[in-house]
Amino acid sequence: MEARLNLFGSPLAGKVVKHFNAIGQVLHESGLPAATQELVKIRASQINGCGFCTDMHTKDATAAGETSVRLHLVAAWREATVFTDAERAALEITEQGTRIADASGGVSDEAWANAAKHYDEDQLAALTGLIALINAYNRLNVINQTPAGDYQPGQFG
Repeated sequence: MEARLNLFGSPLAGKVVKHFNAIGQVLHESGLPAATQELVKIRASQINGCGFCTDMHTKDATAAGETSVRLHLVAAWREATVFTDAERAALEITEQGTRIADASGGVSDEAWANAAKHYDEDQLAALTGLIALINAYNRLNVINQTPAGDYQPGQFG
């Protein structure tokens, strides 16, 4: 498979990606735990069928010390015992926020209240922004048919 566009060779696409990356840096530096951030990115990418982002974030998570057991169970987090209550709340918000078109009302009040038990207002803002951003990245890469499998951890800085 070959990507439809060279996202790094096109001046306009490069500007778009640069702004996405700037948002990502702000979120990376937020108080939302790094492990939670990777789990959120992986789960949204799985739902959206984004092979490139799934490849990237599982490899980055592994390089950061995440266990293979937890990575293998992200897609089945509800039945898995390896995630904290806070991570489970973040994964629920991620699924509901990613599947907005599938459920009227988007994220339920119950899911939001559960997440608010574990995260402060800034962390909830970071979680919300992260879900929006990874969904944007997923759509960019799925539309572009960006191939997966060759990503090296830390490749983009």
